[in-house]
Amino acid sequence: MQGMKRKLVYVTFYELIGLCMSTLGLAYLADTQASHTGPLAVMITTIAMLWNLIYNTLFEYWESRQAKRGRSVARRVAHAIGFQLTLVVYLIPLIAWWLGMTLVEALLVDMAFIVLIPCYTFAYNWAFDRMFGLPNSALASA
Repeated sequence: MQGMKRKLVYVTFYELIGLCMSTLGLAYLADTQASHTGPLAVMITTIAMLWNLIYNTLFEYWESRQAKRGRSVARRVAHAIGFQLTLVVYLIPLIAWWLGMTLVEALLVDMAFIVLIPCYTFAYNWAFDRMFGLPNSALASA
């Protein structure tokens, strides 16, 4: 599977799993009900989904121009950390506003996700590539 179909399947399942983790995790970390964090998790998931499509397109554009092809552990780690760190810029203000806390408090709440999501992203990407094969950008040139 390649192209936009691959990206849409990837991001849909990635974000559905992320939505469940976010709803429950935010409720636990903010000591509130999942019914209060559920809408926040939907907003987070929507932002993450859009950013995921953009980020992966940019990453694959960069990846396709590299002399060394394939997805090494180092490249996968860089991808996962890069995605999470750039996403935080969008999410911290939203979390602070929704939960009525300072940016520093929102960052502390989000710290668990900052650690967890790159691990989840790494494992998800590895499993996705094993199930669907590598994208063209990571395949050796013919």
